[in-house]
Amino acid sequence: MARFCDLSGKGPMTGNSVSHSNIKTKRRFYPNLQKKAFFIPELDRWIELKVSTSAIRTINKKGIYAYLKELEKKGEIQLGF
Repeated sequence: MARFCDLSGKGPMTGNSVSHSNIKTKRRFYPNLQKKAFFIPELDRWIELKVSTSAIRTINKKGIYAYLKELEKKGEIQLGF
């Protein structure tokens, strides 16, 4: 299962784990992804998405339909409904 946000496209970043003795080893920082079902009243249907918590905050602010339309206008997603 890919660890990418369905809406914002956030994915893992790379960096270093730094020990007490300052030894650096490579590691990955994963986004905080949640599986969540959203109801779109304009389409009268539910969709289940794997989204980052920052995308959930944006959805709470703007609304799911407005956020999807904004992403479609930017060309980041293709709405199939």
